[in-house]
Amino acid sequence: MENRSQWGTRAGFILAAVGSAVGLGNIWRFPYVAYDNGGGAFFLPYLIALLTAGIPILIMEFTLGHRYRGSAPLVFRKMNKKAEWLGWWQVFIAFIISTYYAVIIAWAMAYAIFSFNLSWGNDTAGFLTGDYLKLVDAGQFGSLVPSVLIPLIIVWVLVLGTLFKGVRKGIEVANKIFIPTLLVLFLIIVIRAVTLDGALQGLNAMFQPDWSQIANADVWIAAYGQIFFSLSICFAIMITYSSYLPKKSDINNNAFIAGFSNSSFELLAGIGVFSAIGFMANTTGQPVEEVVNSGVLLAFAVFPEIINQIPGIPGLFGFLFFASLVLAGMSSLISICETYIAAFQEKFNISRTKAVAIGGGLSAVISLVYATQGGLNFLDTVDHFVLSMGVGLAGLVEVIVIAWVLRKVKNLQEYNNALSDIKVGSWWVICLTVITPILMTFMMAQSIYTDLTEQYSGYPWSFLIICGWIMLALTLIAGFIFTSVKWKSGLEKQDKEVS
Repeated sequence: MENRSQWGTRAGFILAAVGSAVGLGNIWRFPYVAYDNGGGAFFLPYLIALLTAGIPILIMEFTLGHRYRGSAPLVFRKMNKKAEWLGWWQVFIAFIISTYYAVIIAWAMAYAIFSFNLSWGNDTAGFLTGDYLKLVDAGQFGSLVPSVLIPLIIVWVLVLGTLFKGVRKGIEVANKIFIPTLLVLFLIIVIRAVTLDGALQGLNAMFQPDWSQIANADVWIAAYGQIFFSLSICFAIMITYSSYLPKKSDINNNAFIAGFSNSSFELLAGIGVFSAIGFMANTTGQPVEEVVNSGVLLAFAVFPEIINQIPGIPGLFGFLFFASLVLAGMSSLISICETYIAAFQEKFNISRTKAVAIGGGLSAVISLVYATQGGLNFLDTVDHFVLSMGVGLAGLVEVIVIAWVLRKVKNLQEYNNALSDIKVGSWWVICLTVITPILMTFMMAQSIYTDLTEQYSGYPWSFLIICGWIMLALTLIAGFIFTSVKWKSGLEKQDKEVS
């Protein structure tokens, strides 16, 4: 156990955990979700979701990693030999996510350069899909796009270079640079955005509460979904990161700090984004609802249009915004890759260098698919099914296995309370055994029903089946295949808990 890599400082771990949680979705997903689900009223279910699902699961995963000392597959195997497949399922979900996440960072890197000359022109949406991505129809690959490929190579060189250096000298050092820099850049963006004409119009649109929406079940599902997907829980990251903690670590306090830090940044992002959207609405004479959008279009079509209108030095504002996306994405991508690097290293008893070269190298090669002219269509579909649906399903199974099948919640509670200043009581047990499983079951059932009855984004069913449902199924199949492979390191026999 003592030979395992460790964080150099507690701050290093917290920054890494926050860096993983604070990603692209915080900047382009949360503001729109809040706006679209009751504005200021959304923050009530959001806070309840944070306290009843987000932080409880975060505490659980921090405890699992620290108690069983390993990657997700090793942790689940140490709990129960039959549960190892769940860890591998989460690892392969993370692997698939890493292949396309790098491409989005590459786009942001390119757009940071485009900002200086406002290269996207006046038709920002047309520039994104036409001049830049040269988008072709769904299901077609087309050729590689050089302006995506070049920054993609840079992204992987930086990420793999960091991972080669290890936990303390690589990941910890990178996050000590990325996260403070990200915070400073985004504070500058927010300060400039709130001083723009019309900023108040945008902030009113986001924060004005529509209390009638509180009774809407979809709003609560959106709140739990946002918390669930923004905290990097249930796809092996937090289990892996917490396994590098020293023996004496305040697990519960660390979870609260990481959880509230992530939510604070989401709020900051919402203020900056909607101030800018309000400015755009004021400048063009359009209502906010006609300006606002979500996801890729918000970041790479709406925001460039906003940047065009900003007085003074719009190129600098644009550079700061896209540089923030790069930093947020890089810290998250590093954490995603670490999940399968640690798992491969332990399962096959290979060096870290070899694990990074094989795991990270394979992910980098596969990411070339998303650097083609058809890349956006593939990315959009895989992201929806593997991230939005896959992580949710894996998380639901994780909670059910730990709380209902293995009945480990009480045991984990005793373990983390013995190490922590903040003690978790019956609320934590109730959340994990009752509230979270029920709400997640309802959330995932609705999501699956929607995807079975409606064509996501209007894509052909054949395309959705191959790039969506089959891709999701492959993560689970790969999990069972790797579970069947014999452990080469013998680590699975160490530190088993006496039942």
